[in-house]
Amino acid sequence: MVTENHSTVTEFILQGLTERPELQLPLLFLFLGIYLVTMIGNLGMITLICLNAQLHTPMYYFLSNLSFVDLCYSSVITPKMLVNFVSGKNIISYAGCMAQLYFFLVFVIAECYMLTVMAYDRYVAICRPLFYNIIMSHRVCSLLMVGVYAMGFIGSTIETGLMLKQSYCEGLISYYFCEILPMMKLTCSSTYHVEMTVFLLAGFNIIVTSLTVLISYAFILSSILHISTTGGRAKAFSTCSSHLAAVGMFYGTTAFMYLKPSTASSLAQENVASVFYTTVIPMLNPLIYSLRNKEVKAAMQKTLRGKQF
Repeated sequence: MVTENHSTVTEFILQGLTERPELQLPLLFLFLGIYLVTMIGNLGMITLICLNAQLHTPMYYFLSNLSFVDLCYSSVITPKMLVNFVSGKNIISYAGCMAQLYFFLVFVIAECYMLTVMAYDRYVAICRPLFYNIIMSHRVCSLLMVGVYAMGFIGSTIETGLMLKQSYCEGLISYYFCEILPMMKLTCSSTYHVEMTVFLLAGFNIIVTSLTVLISYAFILSSILHISTTGGRAKAFSTCSSHLAAVGMFYGTTAFMYLKPSTASSLAQENVASVFYTTVIPMLNPLIYSLRNKEVKAAMQKTLRGKQF
């Protein structure tokens, strides 16, 4: 760690997931495998949706954007973590750390709103089917996506801007990437205002979006129960249950990280939770949305047959 005037840190040392040397190689292969599946799954989903005209609907437009967000925020963290497993020197520059923090926050906040938009899309499709094409027009879908990314950039700019104003007396981050909560423990001055701002922003982003999702799915469930045909009811429930699985995993782990007192859990528990929503969930999302979706399976078969010919 290099310092200037004993107060300004120019490099940070990332503690990593483990300090046991014998686990470095197994963890390298584990997370390399997860990252490869994440890349293939999300890029494959985006490509499949682009190539198949029958998937050019609002639902799959949002799904392709979800895959893009998952791909990006996994790529912000995992490659650096893999390099650290190989090199054994978990050093990151001050500028690199702040850039990692900024883009991680952009995409993780965008994920909150993306899942909310997808829940709203399912609500309109199931509860207001006759007006679906009017409500979810191309213009509305585009504006919703602009709003999703805007919320990500606004929230990240505020939180990262607060961290840039801090002076750091220590350079050892007790984490495997530059995350805002461990970094606050390294500052020389009081972080009360930063902690309150982060808590309020995280609370707003998580609670408001999760409540919107829950309300949407409450209306959806009510509508599903009133569908007369068993086949229609099963199809609607199958689609929504996969969405709820992805939503539940994401919001459960992020709420555990940000909506609790800093002393309420151990570092090991926080590492497990953060690994889940930064690396595992981006890998699972394309699998959840494709394996239980007949339209995606049909489009995949059609694309593969076309390549064979």
